[in-house]
Amino acid sequence: MATLLHIDSSLNGDASVSREVTRTFRESWQAAHPGGAVIHRDLNAEPVPHLTAAGHVAPSVAPAERTEEQRAAFALRDELASEFEAADAVVIGAPLYNYGVPSTLQAYLNQILIMGRTAGERSTVAGKPVTVVTSRGGSYRPGTPRAGQDFNEPYLRHLLGTAMNLDLRFIVPELTLARLVPAMADLVELADASRAEAHQEAREQAGALAARLAA
Repeated sequence: MATLLHIDSSLNGDASVSREVTRTFRESWQAAHPGGAVIHRDLNAEPVPHLTAAGHVAPSVAPAERTEEQRAAFALRDELASEFEAADAVVIGAPLYNYGVPSTLQAYLNQILIMGRTAGERSTVAGKPVTVVTSRGGSYRPGTPRAGQDFNEPYLRHLLGTAMNLDLRFIVPELTLARLVPAMADLVELADASRAEAHQEAREQAGALAARLAA
């Protein structure tokens, strides 16, 4: 039975576009693969602790030689990494906050990225399909005034795609603040189109992935 790991990090609750789209992905996955399991981690509701010095060095210390602090810190990293390793597919909601990823998501990623295990030449998660929904309040596409100021996608491409060698895909709903910011009123139509396109991409990607894993 295939398992989907569903991770959300938006702080906006029901108003979150990234949560909307990851939910569409999850529901489409379940519809196409009803026998599959889903594990949901809401990093805003239940934040993962930041990586500590003890947790950072623990993987490099022989288990028998770890201090109590290192053992406790590594136990959390091992739990989270094992959960990620066991999943057959992952969908991550990663809204753009202040030009980068939410601090809660970065804390989580710092915990699961373990060199020599989940990261590196022999990554235990190499090839695992991961879809990232990175919603953006404005537009950062080439030719726009803010082009090049999105450090979310480049960071995630390197960490997930290069360091962890995951099979990475992005879904990018843009202009999500158009209905909230008066100065963006003339962009509402474009925002709605981007949102609809993101939901459609989520349905298509989840359905195709579920079919592939069920085969």
